[in-house]
Amino acid sequence: MKKQLLIFFLLSVFSSVTWAQNKTEKRISITLTEGTFEQFVKEAESQTGCFFYYEKGLIDSLKITIKAQNQSLTSALLQVFNGTDFKFSIDEQQRVFVTSDQAIITALPSNLFEGDDTPADQNQYVAPTTDESDKLLSTAESKTYNIGPQRQRIMEGKSAISGYVRNAVTGEPVIGAAVYIESPSIGVTTDALGFFALKIPNGKHTLKIKSVGMRDTYRRIVLYGDGKLDIQTQESVTALKEVSVVAGKDVNIAGTQMGQMKLSIKTMKQVPTAFGETDLLRAVLTLPGVKSASESSVGLNVRGGSTDQNLILLNDAVIYNPSHLFGFFSAFNPDAIKEIELYKSTIPARYGGRLSSVLEINGRDGNKKKFVGSGGIGLLTGRLSVEGPIIKDKTSFLVGGRSTYSNWLFRRLDNNAFNKSTANFYDVNLQLSHEVNQKNSLTLSGYFSNDKFKLFGDTAYAYRNQVGSFKWKHTFNSKLYGTFTGALSKYNYSVGTSRVPINAFDLTFDIQQSNAKLDFTYFLHPKHTLDFGVSSILYKLSPGTITPAGEKSLILPDVLEQEQGVESAIYIEDRYDVNSRLSLSAGLRFSTYSFLGPKTINNYTAGFPIEKIYLDGTTEYGKGKNIRSYQGPEYRISGRYRLTDNTSVKASYNTTRQYIHLLSNTMVMSPTDIWKLSDPYIKPQLGSQWAVGVYRNLRGNKLELSVEAYYKTIQHFLDYKGGDSLIMNHHIEAAVISTTGKAYGVELMAKKLTGKLNGWVSYTYARTLLRADDRTSPEAPNNGDYYPSNYDKPHDFTLVSNYKFSHRFSLSFNFTYSSGRPYTPPIGKYILEGVQRIYYAERNQYRIPDYYRVDFSMNVEGNHKVKKLAHSSWTFAVYNLLGRKNPSSVYFRSQNGIIQGYMLSIFGRPIPTVTYNFRF
Repeated sequence: MKKQLLIFFLLSVFSSVTWAQNKTEKRISITLTEGTFEQFVKEAESQTGCFFYYEKGLIDSLKITIKAQNQSLTSALLQVFNGTDFKFSIDEQQRVFVTSDQAIITALPSNLFEGDDTPADQNQYVAPTTDESDKLLSTAESKTYNIGPQRQRIMEGKSAISGYVRNAVTGEPVIGAAVYIESPSIGVTTDALGFFALKIPNGKHTLKIKSVGMRDTYRRIVLYGDGKLDIQTQESVTALKEVSVVAGKDVNIAGTQMGQMKLSIKTMKQVPTAFGETDLLRAVLTLPGVKSASESSVGLNVRGGSTDQNLILLNDAVIYNPSHLFGFFSAFNPDAIKEIELYKSTIPARYGGRLSSVLEINGRDGNKKKFVGSGGIGLLTGRLSVEGPIIKDKTSFLVGGRSTYSNWLFRRLDNNAFNKSTANFYDVNLQLSHEVNQKNSLTLSGYFSNDKFKLFGDTAYAYRNQVGSFKWKHTFNSKLYGTFTGALSKYNYSVGTSRVPINAFDLTFDIQQSNAKLDFTYFLHPKHTLDFGVSSILYKLSPGTITPAGEKSLILPDVLEQEQGVESAIYIEDRYDVNSRLSLSAGLRFSTYSFLGPKTINNYTAGFPIEKIYLDGTTEYGKGKNIRSYQGPEYRISGRYRLTDNTSVKASYNTTRQYIHLLSNTMVMSPTDIWKLSDPYIKPQLGSQWAVGVYRNLRGNKLELSVEAYYKTIQHFLDYKGGDSLIMNHHIEAAVISTTGKAYGVELMAKKLTGKLNGWVSYTYARTLLRADDRTSPEAPNNGDYYPSNYDKPHDFTLVSNYKFSHRFSLSFNFTYSSGRPYTPPIGKYILEGVQRIYYAERNQYRIPDYYRVDFSMNVEGNHKVKKLAHSSWTFAVYNLLGRKNPSSVYFRSQNGIIQGYMLSIFGRPIPTVTYNFRF
């Protein structure tokens, strides 16, 4: 017995000595100048035998200058992290844990288990902050949430957990946040309302949440059964050293979507623009595969598509003209927008009606916590937005307005014709959000814009957008939720001239679209997610009305008949994870369209071309009569195979149908372009696209590399006949030709959105060629062979970069190069029936000179004091820094029988701007 007690005593002493030795603080000698934290860790581990635990991506930008001689490790770490938000803890085993903002405590509080039947894992409790070291900080991360009906023991199987992720300060939904568990690897992203739902095994889990611009957070849960959990996150703000947080860092590797690009408003504000105003569409134009025919236009040509082949949605309402002031500004107030998402390859089955792309623009919900505002004053525009709670934490509003005061610029022009011109616009955004209860939420949004400009003091143009949408989201259970959306979009324009009194006229046009849709998402299985729904659209067009302006006018009044049509669709799409490497997505959308009366249809002699000379009477159709119907399936298929953890390959195939057309004989989007519904003569546009891509992430997912190749075919695309008019034409079907097109290209991109130096660089090689369907027709361009489209620009290179010297000061630099677009010049003259006529080259066989431009901006933030009247910033920018006179278009004029050619440059010199932004 004595021997056993002696052994026990010796073991106790040995254990005590060993513990005391481990408890002894390690010491370190190190000297670094502007070194990295990784260098410090390597040296500290070699000298002390300690092991550091930290997330490399959170601390890579920290620069360390230290000179320590035989200092304790604690003292050295306090010196390293002085002035930053990083915290550290050292446990009894001499393990060092480094975190941002809050440290990990290494021992449990004495009262931890009082009243808690489900104690937490000690490493997931949060340490008290330095100013509250005498008490435990109570946060959501330090709790354990019981989900579902509690039982004495956890049943085997899986259950669904759902809820909303919201900004803790403003109450706004956090869109695109990644919500996931690591073991097993299951996760989803939040939708436009911040909602998520995922099915995971019952038991204890750590639910992690990551989002762009928000702090990483987590929730410890015990899942007993189906249930809900709402999550609040905070914005990622650090005082001195920069820490960048990126949500879903490997989404480009893991997702099945191809050609999907997302830009936050923070990223778009770093792109310099012509007049200092943050421009959403010009930021989109910096992405690979997205072009514009002219510097003065925000019309998007995506992967060989025309401007009308893009579905532009603002809170699910269609925008028909997304530009202001001749196309120099986009129509969207940056203070009212949260983010934009572009689909140019794998278009989800819930979208339809356009061939090339979907640009989804999500507006901001108002602040549900407090009243705030923001705005800006530039050289040409001013803006102001106000938001706040109507019922705190339940109902909020946001109202934003923007206007221009650009007439002073025209008055300073030396040209007497131009200095009499005027240009004005305004737009207003309104958004109301209300959370009825845990299962129901409502959103009401509206957008109104108005443009008026007068050229040379006599020709007046005006156009307006009026859109509104209502959205009701209902959660049936943790597996199924649905959204009902109703929207109304209206666009109209007018043109009037009084230069010559006998020819003075007023011309008007308008289009109205009413649509309703039901979208459902059903979480069938952790590996299966089903999206399905129905939609319907009613189109009403007034193609044109012309009336005389003034008593002296000899213009005869004329009205084109109204048109209307109904487009409906039903869709289903399944996302299936076969295993950790292979993921598939397959969808089917079936759309139908009917062209409805009342309408008078022209008849043409059978067997002859559709020309006015072959007109053979008309046919009358009554109100609501179905004149012509079209329908067909649209396939959406994509797949991803993950070669390694940071490399994947993807492939996709899409078919799309478009029942509405934009008729134009100009090179860029114009307010006087004409929208036309499909009818017995004008068939729906049909598109097919094959795409394949390789994606690779480097440096801990901070650097994204991608290459995508695509091939598209287009049927029934409308081009204009030479010499015919598209305005007030009663035989519009005879003024256009139907063409078949093909587009193909390769897009390369490297993107880095974290760290002090961030941005992206891209190169695109793309071709777009058209050919008349009736190749034997004398009207067929280029003798029936393929010819380049108006927006065919083979080479495009773009660099967007931003360097953050500190949180208050950054520089942005952009470089853009592209091939010149095609044009058709006159190459000769001939006499026909005694009249001299111009002979033109084959269509689009010549090109204007190549385009390149350099932009620069400097962003200066005010101080970051929390309590101040207003937070402000300044942006100083120079657009076209090198002053290059890039040709926007080429035109020809006959003077004294001699044809002279001219090149028009929109911005032929550097344009400096200054913008003052504020928040209160």
